[in-house]
Amino acid sequence: MIIESPIFAPAIVLVLWSLVMLGWLAITRLPAMAKAGIDLTNVVGARGANLEGVVPDKVNWKAHNYAHLMEQPTLFYATVIILGVIGQGDGFNLQLAWAYVVLRIAHSIVQATWNRVVVRFTLFCLSTVALLALALHAAIAVF
Repeated sequence: MIIESPIFAPAIVLVLWSLVMLGWLAITRLPAMAKAGIDLTNVVGARGANLEGVVPDKVNWKAHNYAHLMEQPTLFYATVIILGVIGQGDGFNLQLAWAYVVLRIAHSIVQATWNRVVVRFTLFCLSTVALLALALHAAIAVF
């Protein structure tokens, strides 16, 4: 059984954007680590958090954002799948899904470049409202 729904499009765009952020993280962090004298062949058991204060903050901002893209968006993906499977992945729900994705991409760009917290927080709040609306629509349809 194949399920097609237009709401899957914004979800895959956010997946692809997350991979773009992973690439951006790598191409900025690896050279910064080398400049800081970190030899990955000798590192055992470290985590990204160990780089705080070792590489410039601006370098770590990409990693912070990538971590954020692995957090709340998981709720978005689950909600999108539910809405798509139950046939509610179009109309206003589709618009909300696109709004969520656009806001999360804007959040990423702000965090990775300028990192003005008030702007980032506003974008996060707006995206959360879109996600909340999607989740409520899914709950109403399911129950």
